[in-house]
Amino acid sequence: GDAIWRLDPWAKKSLTLNFGDGPSRKNAAAIDPANADLLRIVIGWWLYGPNGVRGYRSLKTRFDQMRQLFVLCTQEGILASEMSHFPRVADRLPEVLQASRSGELLALLHELYEQRDALGFTLLDRAGLARLAAAMPDHQKLQTPYIPPRIWHYQVIRLRECLDDFLAHRAHIEGCFRFCLAAYRQNFASLQGRRRPRSFYPFQRPLDGSNGKRTGRQYYGPFIDTAHRFGLVELFRRWLGVSDDEICIQTLTSYLNLVSRAGLGYLLNFSLMRVEEAWNLRADCLHIEHDPQFGDIYVLRGRTTKTMSDAEALWVTSPSTKIAVEAMRGVADIRAECGFLPGEASAPDDPAKRYLLDFVLEPWGTKFTKINRMLRPSIQSYAKSLSRFDKLFDPEQLRITPEDYELARLVTPTLSDTFEVGKIWPLAWHQLRRTGAVNMQASGLVSDASLQFQLKHIARATSLYYGQNHSRVRLEEKAHTYYVRTMYETLGRQLQQLTSNRFVSPHGEKRKSEIVRLISASDAKKSINLAKKGTVTHRPVLL
Repeated sequence: GDAIWRLDPWAKKSLTLNFGDGPSRKNAAAIDPANADLLRIVIGWWLYGPNGVRGYRSLKTRFDQMRQLFVLCTQEGILASEMSHFPRVADRLPEVLQASRSGELLALLHELYEQRDALGFTLLDRAGLARLAAAMPDHQKLQTPYIPPRIWHYQVIRLRECLDDFLAHRAHIEGCFRFCLAAYRQNFASLQGRRRPRSFYPFQRPLDGSNGKRTGRQYYGPFIDTAHRFGLVELFRRWLGVSDDEICIQTLTSYLNLVSRAGLGYLLNFSLMRVEEAWNLRADCLHIEHDPQFGDIYVLRGRTTKTMSDAEALWVTSPSTKIAVEAMRGVADIRAECGFLPGEASAPDDPAKRYLLDFVLEPWGTKFTKINRMLRPSIQSYAKSLSRFDKLFDPEQLRITPEDYELARLVTPTLSDTFEVGKIWPLAWHQLRRTGAVNMQASGLVSDASLQFQLKHIARATSLYYGQNHSRVRLEEKAHTYYVRTMYETLGRQLQQLTSNRFVSPHGEKRKSEIVRLISASDAKKSINLAKKGTVTHRPVLL
């Protein structure tokens, strides 16, 4: 009966389902209590019923799609279970649905129709589903773009340079971080839970001009002096583009964030993992297997849940990813020491079980909100990361040339207008996965079975779709969606075949011509539309 369901423990991040019959919120349209109860039954069926969803993403996606139907019913003043009696309301569904998801919603509604006895109500009956199928707009899904080799190579080189630079200065960075942490600990020791006043910050001059003597804390001068002492000023200038006047204690945090994002990008380039999978890697994820025939084999171990569930999944990777894991582990280790500050949550007891990417817990952060360590921080897109760290890549090196465009079009013929000659290539995490799959298949050295294993796909054809652009059809759990749509198309084609000599009427040719007078034998598309709209009724029989 709750108006809001919290899925945080399942998703390991903040995730809610708002059924709309509770306190109003700006970002959620209201649903009346009667319709909200029906929606809760539907979601409960998908959550606990047979063949329910495997993951929280699937449940959230289904909820977001189905919610629009119940909002429409609320606005029209009807119950969703009575929609079949109000065809004009049902005809408005395509207006409120996301075009790219309309096929999936049709499949979901068809599934709920088949389970109407168990649910106790019907949303759309067979005729309503046929009308919806006929009214659904055509939508061609665009495949994830393939990054041209020149741009892909450039971003890999820059990510590696960033990681190498961090490891070359690792001892200085760790020394600076621990010195700052000790300074904050010393000044915060006497707070005993009170609010942190500005006079307690070790790198900000006290307002009373006493250098901290009157407040019992120590002032270490501006942070730029500490950065010079540890030899980090040039490093900050090179990778963050800051001037001496802009260097402060938060600059150290920004640089560590940059290293973590560079490591994430490097792992995705050389593992073909989904970004969610790499985001949740632990510090002990890298394993080296010694094989007498092939030598050392580098493997990343983590969790995958999207198309298959495996807590100990493996990804074969390049030996160079050792650099990325080492750098990310270095950042995670020193940040874990912040967990022992007064009032902060402690880090995991086993260092090997720490996440490579976790919350920023430095005491000099700008926000001192309470962090729920049971959840995971949200994932930032590749493009947003690059906008924050604009010195990582030179935009001119990412500008699309005619050769880049032609190579990208060869693999992804449906490139949108965003990818045009002269524009900056908009990088995304998932592009790294698609590009790696294409390069693997193009090499001729990787078997289809190996690619399927690496991508963690259930169906071999899905991996071929990623790598060779075989078709626009997504398999796995999406197969049911296409089956339902094809069912109505097949019905139309069967109707068209009735006019052929293959079918006869026991009452003679005259009766046959009367039966099929609405059907145009020359226009299959017209027949399909007639079947979808329910204008023609056709039922195959055994004879």
